[in-house]
Amino acid sequence: MGIFCLVLVILQLSWSTYLKIDVESWNKSIDCCSWEGVECDNVTGHVIGLDLSHSCLVGSLFANNSLFQLHNLQWLDLSSNYLGGSLLENTSCLFRFHGLQRLNLADNGFNGTISSKLFSQLVSLTHLNLSNNGFYGLIPHQISLLSSLVSLDLSFYSYESRFDGQGFDMLARNLTKLRNLALDDVDMSDVALTSFLNLSSSLEHLSLSECKLHGEFPTQVFQLPNLKVLDLRENENLTGYLPNTNWSSGLELLYLSNCGFRGSIPASFGNLTQIISVDLSKNSLEGQIPDVFGNLRKLTSLSISSCNLSGPLPITIFNLTKITFLDLSNNHLEGPFPNHVSELQFLEELRLYDNSISGGVPSWLFDLVSLTSLDLSSNNLSGVIKPDMLSKLTSLMFLVVSSNSLLSLSTSGNDLNYSFPQLTTVRFSGGRVRQFPSFFRTSNLEQLDLSNNMISGGISKWEAEGWEGLRWTNSLNLLESSIPILKELEQFIISENKLTGNVPSSICNWSSLVLLDLSENSLSGTIPDCLGNLSYLETLDLEMNNFIGKIPNSFVNNSELRHLLLNDNQLEGLVPSSLANTTSLELLNLGNNKLTDRFSGWLASLSSLEVLILRFNRLYGSLPHSIASSNFSALRIIDLSANEFTGTLPTKLLRNLRAMKPRERVTSYSIVFGAFELNITFENHVNVTTKRLEMELRKTYDIFISMDLSNNQFSGEIPEDVGQLISLQMLNFSHNNFTGPIPTSFGNLVALESLDLSSNKFNGGIPSQVTNLTFLEVLNLSNNNLVGPIPHGNQFDTFDNDSYSGNLGLCGLPLSKQCVNHRGLDPPSPLVVEHEGSKIPFFWQVVMMGYGSGVVIGLSLGYIVFTTGRPWWFVRKVERDWQYNFTKWVQRNKVRRN
Repeated sequence: MGIFCLVLVILQLSWSTYLKIDVESWNKSIDCCSWEGVECDNVTGHVIGLDLSHSCLVGSLFANNSLFQLHNLQWLDLSSNYLGGSLLENTSCLFRFHGLQRLNLADNGFNGTISSKLFSQLVSLTHLNLSNNGFYGLIPHQISLLSSLVSLDLSFYSYESRFDGQGFDMLARNLTKLRNLALDDVDMSDVALTSFLNLSSSLEHLSLSECKLHGEFPTQVFQLPNLKVLDLRENENLTGYLPNTNWSSGLELLYLSNCGFRGSIPASFGNLTQIISVDLSKNSLEGQIPDVFGNLRKLTSLSISSCNLSGPLPITIFNLTKITFLDLSNNHLEGPFPNHVSELQFLEELRLYDNSISGGVPSWLFDLVSLTSLDLSSNNLSGVIKPDMLSKLTSLMFLVVSSNSLLSLSTSGNDLNYSFPQLTTVRFSGGRVRQFPSFFRTSNLEQLDLSNNMISGGISKWEAEGWEGLRWTNSLNLLESSIPILKELEQFIISENKLTGNVPSSICNWSSLVLLDLSENSLSGTIPDCLGNLSYLETLDLEMNNFIGKIPNSFVNNSELRHLLLNDNQLEGLVPSSLANTTSLELLNLGNNKLTDRFSGWLASLSSLEVLILRFNRLYGSLPHSIASSNFSALRIIDLSANEFTGTLPTKLLRNLRAMKPRERVTSYSIVFGAFELNITFENHVNVTTKRLEMELRKTYDIFISMDLSNNQFSGEIPEDVGQLISLQMLNFSHNNFTGPIPTSFGNLVALESLDLSSNKFNGGIPSQVTNLTFLEVLNLSNNNLVGPIPHGNQFDTFDNDSYSGNLGLCGLPLSKQCVNHRGLDPPSPLVVEHEGSKIPFFWQVVMMGYGSGVVIGLSLGYIVFTTGRPWWFVRKVERDWQYNFTKWVQRNKVRRN
């Protein structure tokens, strides 16, 4: 056995011990050059190549590893293992491979910064892959010394790595042989886009997704003569135009989604005869889609969604014989479907939602036998979808045709002759459906949404029994019956109907129930005790019914419950102490009932609680002063109004409300992962009173921050610590017995939009610091004992007499009473006033400028302001956007891995 085989045997022994490698096949021959993954020089017998990729290696590379005795190694592949540690500590060992040409260390756990010596000494490298590791920091300029590089992949680091402008410019100028360059997720915000003009004309693959590029991307890059792949996805501040002429004729993959490209799609796009996949979604493109797709016979995937495109559907798109994915959704496309299409026999997903496509649903759609997902929702389609049409789509899993007001489903009694074995999801809300479609009984549906149709009357026995495992969504219809007795479900949503009667205890047999929404009906009786025993239940919504009796005290084994809404009923008795076991609870709404209890101290132990609403009950006593420092740290909405609470405000409670202090707020949603899609399954909504109106907050309660203690009997002075809650947007202390001055620290509440201190016993002057509240839209200081001049400036110049009435000692505009014998107003204070125990950063002033005209008045944040009628909030696009993004994310990561 030669010396090099001996080295490999030692390597096998050492790695079998330390790295848990399985190389038993190496023992089957004494000729190591015949071993799998080993390549030798035919003349010298030296080991020149070693492929140990996907070998389940675990551990770190150490300097004494026998690997580094193979001095003649020219290529080394250790990718897709579980190696880790800092490569910086071991680069000196790599330097022994003076002739190394190919080095692949991708998909491991190496971390730290990259040593500049790695690039300055391994100058023979032609292929270098360090992707999917944990490197961070500045990529050394010495990388430009690797002038022989043909392929460089530094993409998808786990930590921040970055190029500076000089370093990338040197790379672009010096690596003249480069054909493949992948830098996805590398921070290139400092790189001048003109540097891309220096890239090699031999470049074939350029991947720069999520690189924080900004500015106008050079059109010339699209025209590199050998370019096959260009990926610029997820660079939101990157702008530019698609070239009108001279595209790279060999372009195969073009991904520009979620950038800022402008202008129209040029007719020259039709010259890309080699193109396979295109994604131009979420750009600022405009005009019509040119009808030039006739020659793109290799195209398999096309997405031009969420742009600003208009005009008719391009006919030639429907002649692409190899296309499997077509997404033109969320544009302004109009007109009817083409009359006949027979070419799309491989099409699997068709997304045309959120357009203005009109006319009847053409029969050819149901000849596309490969379809698995069809989404035509939010258009102007008409006609009736019949089971014989759907039965042709034997692979169809997802059918989404909601929000087509003239479209209906067949409800013929003969529809049971058809079966739909693959169909799992049907969404047909907002249409003209008048009866439950019988043909779905022969399917394996998991989700059925018939909300906001014209279904009325009761639910027949077969409708109740026929859908085992169905996730029932049937809100906003006119059902008039008792709750149907169904087989076991995971989600049951039948809100906003006219259901009557009791909640059947048989629901408690649904051991896998996750979501139960019976809200906004006319249900009565008591709440079954057994509901509290459902161990997987995450959401229980029984609000706005006629339930009586006590809230069950059976929440003992339920640690999954996140949302409990029992408000607007006639419940009596105590707040059940067993709720202390619901450690994941985020939203608790017991408002508008007849509960009689003290403020339960155990409520403060719910560390995940974000929304607490106990308004309009008969709760009494004082708030506990002995709250631990970690309690209520997540609370962002607290409403104790219209009760009988007494005593002073606990200072420790105010200090614990960390979620009301400065922080970065991110909207979260309740989501469920399913095959190929991401679904919003439930709307959390709470009511708050602010700006003299009642408001309903849906889904986004976690970006609204409010405190309402009004209509109680609280007394004493308001602690200065209130001024630390500078994320508050609504504060209501009205109709209590508070005394003393208005705290000057109120001037720190720079996000405040509504402040109501009316009907108390405040005295002294109005502090001039409150003029710093530049987002304040509603102010009510009426019916107190305030004296002195009303301060002016900013929002305070917009309030009328009603804000100050009932304070006989106040004077100055807007009151008619003039001020005399006073020494003038206090000098204006800084926007942020620091006091002991409160260090508020100056940058918050800049952050608050982003609030624009105020969070509360922005409907886009999910608020519904109403004074009459029944409100509801319709967010049709969010779910589909996430479904699309999740699907593309999966596809994208498959592409990257491959």
